Amino acid sequence: VQLVESGGGLVQAGGSLRLSCVASGVTASTHSVMGWFRQAPGQERAFVASVGRYSGVTSYSDPVKGRFAISRDNAKNTVYLEMNDLKSEDTAVYVCAFGTGSPATPAHVTWRYWGQGTQVSVSS
Repeated sequence: VQLVESGGGLVQAGGSLRLSCVASGVTASTHSVMGWFRQAPGQERAFVASVGRYSGVTSYSDPVKGRFAISRDNAKNTVYLEMNDLKSEDTAVYVCAFGTGSPATPAHVTWRYWGQGTQVSVSS
């Protein structure tokens, strides 16, 4: 199983980035969920967004609601995170994850696989 993220970089506040995560070797089921987490320096990893692989149901953390959008392309085994109106507090390593459970309740998802992460830096 391999999750590979891309799309990170340095952007000015107010700018946009689109992250991608390609999954390989994963056996998908009707309960599959893909998501994004982030970890800023000195902080614990935090949930950002998730999407049900088949249902398309999405969930977002409060800090990113209205600014970030998660989507998936099942044919490409890829999940995306469109990030708009970026703020300095969005600076973090963004990590892709794959799990099983209900995408409507990400706290109850069992996250089984993780990517290595991609750095997003927002300058103010």
